Amino acid sequence: MVTNLRLLLTALLAFYVSPAASQGNNEKKAPVFVDAVITEPMSQTAPVIGRLTPKRAGVVAARIRGPVGEFRVEVGDRVKEGDVIAKLVDNRLVWEQRLRAAEVKESEAAIKTAKAEINLRTQELKRLERLKKSVAFSQARFDDKRQDVNKAQGAAAGAEAALIRAMATLKQAEIDVYNATVRAPYDGVVSKRHTEVGSYVNVGGPVVSLIGDGDLEIEAEAPAQYITGLVPGASVAFRLGPERMMEATVRAVVPEENSLTRTRTVRFTPIFKDAGNLAAGQSVTLLLPAGASRDVVSVHKDAVLNLKGKTMVYVVEGGAAQIRPVKLGEAVGGRFEVLSGVKPGDLVVVRGNERLRPGQKVVYEK
Repeated sequence: MVTNLRLLLTALLAFYVSPAASQGNNEKKAPVFVDAVITEPMSQTAPVIGRLTPKRAGVVAARIRGPVGEFRVEVGDRVKEGDVIAKLVDNRLVWEQRLRAAEVKESEAAIKTAKAEINLRTQELKRLERLKKSVAFSQARFDDKRQDVNKAQGAAAGAEAALIRAMATLKQAEIDVYNATVRAPYDGVVSKRHTEVGSYVNVGGPVVSLIGDGDLEIEAEAPAQYITGLVPGASVAFRLGPERMMEATVRAVVPEENSLTRTRTVRFTPIFKDAGNLAAGQSVTLLLPAGASRDVVSVHKDAVLNLKGKTMVYVVEGGAAQIRPVKLGEAVGGRFEVLSGVKPGDLVVVRGNERLRPGQKVVYEK
């Protein structure tokens, strides 16, 4: 009988300390991270290829003619507005400026002479005028002196006109000397040199090509059916590279349609954030609105699991993770539209869901 009692006590002790009984009472809760199912607006978009284009780019031309005496930039050099690009030989221009300066001084001296002549003739006229009541007064001589005063005043006016003309030609000479130095009209990068030291350039002749890469826009040929949503100021997303999403706003829609492609040129102002090295002509993918916006129920992409060909998510209910099948729609950024399976407000597991079992107790963080 004692032996039977010992066997019974041993069986009872083995039952209470068995793994199955222990697991049922003290199951360890799995730590997970959750995210709420939400309702958010979604608009259908269509990808359109665009390109970065500078607001300012073109040929920097010579403003005067002459041989190139010095080049200060190479292809690829970055310049600031006002930096010297090249200098033309300006010896003749400098001496022309000095000649015009001498003509100005000559005209100024002529004006002084003319004014002195006016004073002299005026004094003589006043002396004769004081003799009007004298028997020595001569009306003919008085009239001649008055004409002499008028003649001197005319000469002074001519000298003043000559001074204005001389000053104008001096200013032109100074402008020519200034323009003998070719300067950068805006910040940019030299993309091409069109001439070389010793070459002769005419007025308007190309010196270098300059790209203002610091001020870039996006240009795209948008299909006509998308134009209604592209009003100035409207915001659109664009992809710069495989994973870099950025925003841009519509600046202008050119009111001219290509009859062959049924597209219109649209200019966008991009908002670059740590874009790195950008280049004129670089391709971007614009996501243009293709339909009206609508509200959708969405779930975080990390919550979605593919189990045996079925799309599932874990929903936290009563402190446990319950698995549910879901039907997904379109992608909404980093989320998926949910057509069925969950509702707004449900908490779905987004991290730690790979090791969960249906019904397992969890402790979660948002």
